[in-house]
Amino acid sequence: MLVRQNRAPFNRARATVVSTATLLGIALAGCSGSFADNNPAAQAAAAGAAPAIQTASPRNVAAALPDFAGLVDHYGPAVVNVAVVGKSQPVSNDMPGMSPNDPLNDFLRRFGQPMPRGNQPPPRGEGSGFIVSADGYILTNAHVVAEAEEVTVKTTDRREYTAKVIGVDEATDVAVLKIDAKNLPTVKIGDPSKLRPGEWVIAIGSPFGFENSVTAGIVSATSRSMPGSNYAPFIQTDVAVNPGNSGGPLFNLQGEVVGINSQIFSRSGGYMGLSFAIPIDVANNVQTQLVSTGKVTRSRIGVSIQDVNAQLAESFGLDRPKGALVGMVEDDGPGAKAGIKAGDVILKVDGTEIDQSSQLPGLIASKKPGTTVNLEVWRDGGVKRLSAKPVEIAEKGVKVANRDSADADETAKLGLVVRPLQKQEKQQVETDGDLVVEDSDGPAAAAGVQRGDIILGVNGKPVKSVEELKTAARKSKGKVVALLIERDSAQIFVPVRTG
Repeated sequence: MLVRQNRAPFNRARATVVSTATLLGIALAGCSGSFADNNPAAQAAAAGAAPAIQTASPRNVAAALPDFAGLVDHYGPAVVNVAVVGKSQPVSNDMPGMSPNDPLNDFLRRFGQPMPRGNQPPPRGEGSGFIVSADGYILTNAHVVAEAEEVTVKTTDRREYTAKVIGVDEATDVAVLKIDAKNLPTVKIGDPSKLRPGEWVIAIGSPFGFENSVTAGIVSATSRSMPGSNYAPFIQTDVAVNPGNSGGPLFNLQGEVVGINSQIFSRSGGYMGLSFAIPIDVANNVQTQLVSTGKVTRSRIGVSIQDVNAQLAESFGLDRPKGALVGMVEDDGPGAKAGIKAGDVILKVDGTEIDQSSQLPGLIASKKPGTTVNLEVWRDGGVKRLSAKPVEIAEKGVKVANRDSADADETAKLGLVVRPLQKQEKQQVETDGDLVVEDSDGPAAAAGVQRGDIILGVNGKPVKSVEELKTAARKSKGKVVALLIERDSAQIFVPVRTG
C-alpha cells in the first residue's frame, strides 16, 4: 500500500484522459392507495397486456441530485493555484558510483569523458490553496511548499502574486502563505465535527495543472488515522484527488470549508477512490499559532497507548472496545504525576469521548502546556477521574524566522534552526546549555555556526529557550549579533552579521 501526498510532480507526468459514464438510479416514493390502483405496470399486467417501462423525467433527475454550480460560482474565486520553484542542485563532477576520494575518479575527471558542469535546473511543482482572509492569508499543505525558493499564487482571474511562506507545520502538513493584496474573496469556514459519512462534499484544486477543477463525492469516514500523522484525524472521502489537488479546500453543501485535501491511499500511485483531508479546525489552530508566534506548540502527558480490541475490552470489563489503553507511563511525566497507571483505559479528555486511541494524541496536543486537563480512565472495573497538566513537546527543530510581523525582522536574519536539548543529551555532552543548532543557513552559516553547536548566550546574556534567543536577537542594537556557542567542550563567540 502507498500513502501519497498529492503535490503535482516536479517533472510533469503525461496524463491519460478517460471518458466515463455514470448510471443514475432514481427511487420514486410517496404512492397512496393499493399497488394495483396506482401502478400502471400492475394494471397492465392484470389486464394481460405487456407492462409499460417507467422512465424518470429530466426534471425528476435534476431534483434528485445536488447542484454544485452556485457553490462553485460563489466560493471558487477564493481557491488559488500555488506554483513552486525549488532549490537548484549543483551537478556533480564525480563519476557515478565512485567515491570522490578514489584516485581513479580523479583520473577520469581529468582525462575521461567530459562531465556536465554547473547547476541542474531548479525543480518545479504545483499545488492548490485557498484564501482565508481578505488581506491575503492563504492555507495550503506543508509538502506543497517544502524546500521552496519561490512561491507564486495565481487567482481565478489570472492575477499572479509572489507569496511569502509565513510558516510550515510538517506534523499536520499545514502551511500558511501571505500575499500582498486587499479585498480578496475568501472562503467560509465550517465545523468538521458535524460531518456525517454519506453526505456530499466537493473539492476544488489544480490536478495535473488543470486549474480550478471541481470534483464531487461523499464523506466515506471521519477521524481516520494515517501512517506518520498523530495530530490530524483525517476526513476520508471518495472525491477524486490527484497530484496538484494538495492544499485545496474540501467543501460541504453549505459552501463551508471542512478540510484541506492532503493525501490519497493507492496501489498505483494515482487516485483509487480513497482520499483524505485535514480537518479545517486543526488547520485553523496551526494557522493562528504560526501567524502569532511563528511556531506551533503542542502538549503531551508522557504515556504510550494502543487500541482496545474486543478481547482486551472483555478482559478489562468494558462493555465494548473503546478508549486508549495505556501501555507505559513515563517516569516523572505529567501522566505519572496525575496518577495514570499502565493498564488504565483513557475514556474521555475534558468530556470528549475517546473511541479509538488515535484520537488521544491530537486532543492532548491541542491543549496549552501547563493547563489542567480532566481525564476519565477505566480501572479495576470502574471509572476514575484524574487531572493532568501536559507539558510542551520538544519539536525536531524550530526555525528562527518566517514571521510576517515587524518585530521578527532581526531574528529572521539569523538563519538558524534550533531545538531544546533533552535532559539525557545534556548529561551526555556535559553542558549547561539548553539549545542545540539543528541547521544553519544565510548569515549564521557564513559566520561558521554548525549543526551540533550549543548556544549559550547572545550579546553576553544567557539564553535558555527559543523565545529568549528570538528576544535577545531582536533587541540587538547593532547589525552584528554575538553568539556564545559551545563546541567540542570549548566556548567561543561567533559574530553573526544581521544587516
